Amino acid sequence: MNAIVIVDRNWAIGKDNGLLFSLPTDMKYFRTLTSGGTLLMGRRTLDSFPGGKPLPNRRNIVITRNPDFQRDGVEVVSDPEDCHTLISQLPQEKVWVIGGGSVYTALLPQCRRAYVTRVDAAVEDADTFFPNLDKSPDWKLVSESEPITENGLTFRFVEYSNESL
Repeated sequence: MNAIVIVDRNWAIGKDNGLLFSLPTDMKYFRTLTSGGTLLMGRRTLDSFPGGKPLPNRRNIVITRNPDFQRDGVEVVSDPEDCHTLISQLPQEKVWVIGGGSVYTALLPQCRRAYVTRVDAAVEDADTFFPNLDKSPDWKLVSESEPITENGLTFRFVEYSNESL
């Protein structure tokens, strides 16, 4: 499975249950990579989507501790480890961990690749972070795009490989 995320220069990913950045080129990149795949996410990540609806053309699996949670178009599990039963027969390159923070923390060690949009900006008061892969001995930088500037922000698409798997 893979992780996909957009981070600021301090590896922040969220503030007040929302994303830090809205970049059309990054959204297109996300759609291109994940279309036709399976998404693993927390309930608040699902709630952050337009209308709180699952993303189209993807299988949406929500991890939540709330045993009564239901939403049309999603499958629900109560623990990150419960995802494995649902995804065990799938091609792992088509399975995407998309957040939030606790879901990344739980499932990142099992991801083979991390697709990180690195924004060259720091967001004050961010409250949710992604692990710093540059400081992890298990993760190796595989590729990095040229800088892209959009909406006054400069960013790069960076790919990491989990060398422990």
